[in-house]
Amino acid sequence: MVNRIVVVLILLPLAVILIALSVANRQAVSLTIDPFNPGNPLLSYSAPLFVWLFLALIVGLVLGSLATWYNQGKHRKLARQRKLEAELLRKEARKASAENTSTPNLPSLH
Repeated sequence: MVNRIVVVLILLPLAVILIALSVANRQAVSLTIDPFNPGNPLLSYSAPLFVWLFLALIVGLVLGSLATWYNQGKHRKLARQRKLEAELLRKEARKASAENTSTPNLPSLH
């Protein structure tokens, strides 16, 4: 149910906007990588404007994702360390519990 709401409220309007943007920006635009010789055919690429916009969006998403992944590395490392520590403590508790089964149980303080 929640997925359907997300699709209807977010993805559907986003798709309509992207389609309208694509239709409105069909004219060819040149991207020149060489600033000193803009007419250089080896370093000039021509494509519709919406292609360049979508490529910029995709590159931004990828770079943002990589930056987030890199910045959260310390948290992932800490989580791995704490997971190993918790597992070691569980093993020690099981071992201590197995050793204490032979001793009489103390009354509980309930």
